[in-house]
Amino acid sequence: MIVLDNELNLENYKKIVYEGEKVKISEKAKKRVNVNREIVNKIVSQDKAIYGLNTGFGNLANIKIGKEEIEKLQINLIRSHSTGYGERASYYVVRGTILLRLFSLLKGYSGVKFENLVVFEEYLNENIYPYIPVLGSLGASGDLAPLSHLVLSMMGEGEIIDENGIRVESSKIIEQKKLTKLSLSYKEGLAFINGTSFMLAFLLDCIYNSENLIKLFDVISAFSIENLKGSLTPFLEELSLVRPYLGQKNTSKNIYNLLKNSEIIKSHKDCPKVQDAYSLRCIPQVHGAVKEVFRDVISKVIIEMNSVTDNPLIFSEDKVYSGGNFHGEILAFYADFLSIAMSELGAISERRLERLLNPSLSGLPPFLAKNPGVESGLMIVQYTTSALVSLNKTFSSPSSIDSIPVSANQEDHVSMGANACFKLSKIIDNLYYIVAAELFANIRAKVFHSIKFSEISEFIFDYFNSKVEIKYFDYQYYKILENIIKILKDFSFIKTIESKFGNIEI
Repeated sequence: MIVLDNELNLENYKKIVYEGEKVKISEKAKKRVNVNREIVNKIVSQDKAIYGLNTGFGNLANIKIGKEEIEKLQINLIRSHSTGYGERASYYVVRGTILLRLFSLLKGYSGVKFENLVVFEEYLNENIYPYIPVLGSLGASGDLAPLSHLVLSMMGEGEIIDENGIRVESSKIIEQKKLTKLSLSYKEGLAFINGTSFMLAFLLDCIYNSENLIKLFDVISAFSIENLKGSLTPFLEELSLVRPYLGQKNTSKNIYNLLKNSEIIKSHKDCPKVQDAYSLRCIPQVHGAVKEVFRDVISKVIIEMNSVTDNPLIFSEDKVYSGGNFHGEILAFYADFLSIAMSELGAISERRLERLLNPSLSGLPPFLAKNPGVESGLMIVQYTTSALVSLNKTFSSPSSIDSIPVSANQEDHVSMGANACFKLSKIIDNLYYIVAAELFANIRAKVFHSIKFSEISEFIFDYFNSKVEIKYFDYQYYKILENIIKILKDFSFIKTIESKFGNIEI
């Protein structure tokens, strides 16, 4: 069990969200929340108009609400803001959203009742999966629509995804599992939905998959270097020491260590080829640059997950400040930046795939077909890969440069951060096909060589031939690729690689 207090790190986030670790709110956090709530109680008793406590919202902030309608105001807020659209957010994104919203509120600046935060704790510990449509947040005034769907489920008016993956009324699950319902009072509706928790959880999910993909592309690119009889010279440490980016250095180290005993590379040490193509020679510079962006994103995410992002924030009885911590510009920028970087992994991978399939560049049979002409080989695998690479370029167009004013121009600049994370998730999904295509081509190409490959390439070749029915003749290739992708998406594959051959450094 992990105690939630004043700091959340990536390791504990991963344990709670992805590994199902249970949580417990610390006594210190409980005290902070209760003290802050008492301040709110005093402010409300004075009958002053305070935004978010006893006023309307957005452009309706100038309308003061009477005490007898405060609860109705909060409930109406959640109902009216539950307007999301599209596919449902994944279990991990939703679970991360619950944790991040809870953790932000536990900082003790949001003026909520502690007993309502216990509902968030219960949802995590009971593995409840509220239905949240993935689209609808503008990323300023926080993730209003997605978080409203979350809170609506906790009120017993929304929906929950059951164990069979079916949307059911949340009231049924609450009754069945004897969960506590949210009972909203002043300030709470706004506090629960006015923050960056959804887009942050979305970005974190993309980050975990990006880490897996970055390592996979390093490993599979090494396989390509062998099949294309490339040189290890570009991966020598001396080159990175005079351009000392950590990402470049680590990529060079990864590939050099994986291939240093490769017999096939040694056999072509004195071949007449002067230099390899950029898609091989510049792997450290391209993959390494992606790793630099990845680390930058991580540094910002750690700050955000330990921040308070709702509005207004309550510091003392005479310090209730309306600000803009809910604005997701920083997350929008970095989700866009990571989108651009990750797309480049796919772009350079597709170029290596082209070299593997092109007989004038590889010295191998056209499209790796055993009977060219009668068989097309992997010709159209590259077509699909190219389509996805092109689509990723479209998805890399920044969301953060767009803004549409809303709420009668009160909220006149928004971040589109959730859209940026949505696009990034699509890029990541496409990258799994692209890396699978490069891997599949390497497995097919290897059978045309008689010299032994590196230990890691031999292992990968044997591993996939044992797990997937690899065909070396024309076949419905999508079936093979689907099975390869399933293995690559399971983080346990890269863990197996690292346990056998050492860590793949980022």
